[in-house]
Amino acid sequence: MRFLAISGSARRASTNTALLHALQAAAGDENSVSVFDRIGDLPVFSPDLETPAPPAPVAAFAEAVGQADGLIFACPEYVRSIPGGLKNAIDWLVSREELVGKPIALIHASHRGEDMLRQLRIVLATVSDRFTEAPFLRFDLMALSPGEIHARLSGHKCQSDMRTYLKEFADYCRAADARPRIELGPEGQLS
Repeated sequence: MRFLAISGSARRASTNTALLHALQAAAGDENSVSVFDRIGDLPVFSPDLETPAPPAPVAAFAEAVGQADGLIFACPEYVRSIPGGLKNAIDWLVSREELVGKPIALIHASHRGEDMLRQLRIVLATVSDRFTEAPFLRFDLMALSPGEIHARLSGHKCQSDMRTYLKEFADYCRAADARPRIELGPEGQLS
């Protein structure tokens, strides 16, 4: 399975980005993880820019989402909410076909952040009928540098937990692909 791991932080030394790079390194041969850590490169969403040729950063982001078998989000909590940059990125995908039916899971880099996680779950469940709350993996990495995060997550238990998480998400993706999709007709009626 090919996963796209999306960091909800625009910070260069982001805890969430470091977590996703550790997940990428733990993936092994069965699954591959690509990390998208350029949320800050996306322009502010505007329907006026939703054209057949959107801004280049948006087109690259949408293409990466479209090529992935599943999406994994890691996100900090800002003022008890989803950071604006991540919400902006999701807004760019809402009316695009790349996100339709895409399996989505979460991983978290903090012992706190429940308000943000609750909101993010609502948003992701709204944009994809294949968002899942399980598997979910959480590490307490707050206040650690990317190097310290790498060292902590290099241990056998953390590596095993990350590989198990990826295996469970891959299994979910396969099962989700086997589910029939509900098609709506032109008037929003079941067809």
